[in-house]
Amino acid sequence: MVSWSALLVVLGGSLVAVALLMAVAFLIGKATGKYSVIDAIWGPGFVVVAAASFLLSLGHGDTLQRLALLLAIAIWGLRLGGYILLRNHGLPEDPRYTEMLEGAGPSAIVRKVQVPQGLAMWFVSLPVQVGMVLENPGTFARIVLVVGLLAWATGVGFEAIGDAQLAAFKKDPANKGTVMDRGLWRFTRHPNYFGDACQWWGIGLTVVWAWPGLVAFVGPLAMTYLIVAKTGKALTEKRMSSSKPGYAEYVARTSGFLPLPPKKGPVTAGEPR
Repeated sequence: MVSWSALLVVLGGSLVAVALLMAVAFLIGKATGKYSVIDAIWGPGFVVVAAASFLLSLGHGDTLQRLALLLAIAIWGLRLGGYILLRNHGLPEDPRYTEMLEGAGPSAIVRKVQVPQGLAMWFVSLPVQVGMVLENPGTFARIVLVVGLLAWATGVGFEAIGDAQLAAFKKDPANKGTVMDRGLWRFTRHPNYFGDACQWWGIGLTVVWAWPGLVAFVGPLAMTYLIVAKTGKALTEKRMSSSKPGYAEYVARTSGFLPLPPKKGPVTAGEPR
């Protein structure tokens, strides 16, 4: 079902790839003065993990599953990285990183951002790494693969549409100071984060037909926890609640994560992301 020696090679090699990627991100930040480049590297970083896992596991695993995982992560990661890169182009350094640098220097970025993000990237991608070496799938495994890919596609589509809707909204000067509660943003305050979690659950589902893949599902679970309670939704809402008038009213009528019909309420000033 799984080649343990191949899995160990994949796990170790992927960790080295992540470490090298974080080092490159640090050097780019130091050279450009914008350490926020790591935000754009987040999605493509998973592509690096998937590609490294694919190459390190050559000769092992199931060809269809290996190619499906590599392609799925590449589509999601490159789209997300490109979106964030374009969104941040021409903007000054993110205040989060400026604050970290004050009095502590670049080492604070390494300790507080790159090391945690690198470890999270490696841990969350466990289903991808394990999936590259799972062997001898049967009919049930193929059904699970299809179900997982359907969930992945739903998540990627939800995230991409939400990002596109918000980008279009921000470009219109008439919307300045008004709430973005149109399209997917009517049903959840964070269609981007919901889509992100959904696609990782889909990736995780593709490998649960084998018990090593079931264990690796802790990766998507960890990503969902981080998105909802730590680095995603929680931080965004804390910032928006303290800086955007009327955001509390938007919160009161709109689901925080899962897409649900909105409660009736007035449109107020604010911006959800």
